[in-house]
Amino acid sequence: MPRVPALAVALTILFGAVSVAAADTIGSVYTSVADKDCRKVSNLKLDGDDYAAERTCRGLAGLVVVKNEDDLRETITVGRSASAADKEPAASQGFGPFNSTTNTIEWRVIGGKPFAMIQRWHIADNDDPEKNGRPKSKQMLVVTRLPPGAVCHVAYIDVTANPDANEIARKAAGELARGFDCSKDKISVIGIGGRATALAMASRNIPGLAR
Repeated sequence: MPRVPALAVALTILFGAVSVAAADTIGSVYTSVADKDCRKVSNLKLDGDDYAAERTCRGLAGLVVVKNEDDLRETITVGRSASAADKEPAASQGFGPFNSTTNTIEWRVIGGKPFAMIQRWHIADNDDPEKNGRPKSKQMLVVTRLPPGAVCHVAYIDVTANPDANEIARKAAGELARGFDCSKDKISVIGIGGRATALAMASRNIPGLAR
């Protein structure tokens, strides 16, 4: 058997280690759920305006994002198909006050496979009105676990109370999402709690909203 040079062996080990490290590296990929990038599959009008609408948007790795709006409140869910997404716990995890999501989803991926997503939400604070009487919007990040397994909210991070909210959300996704059991584990407020997370957690006690 020919002798393999020591340098070649060392390089093989080195590149093998680099490949394993790359496969285990957690990173981010971004997609859009803006109305223009999604397809409206149903809508209900009231006085000529959309009162409720469902849109499907392209996700990552074959996943479909379903964005539902009903009476100025949104839910975001994910599945291998729109019908599968609508059956996930996330499809009914809404908030009591008026709310909306931003147009960008941050997918946390490992080895090219998404395991969690992070999205910014705006929640209306009826106890803190603007001069025109409209409620001010309070922001938080929602960490959601992804298949395999159920899709549901895992953690909330208050944006105003935590200047490093994005990093906190990424850390929470990496540490909590894959092992989170949607059927029994409770959603956590990570970092310093604030008004947005207080409004969100209060919604857990509203009948008809998922806890």
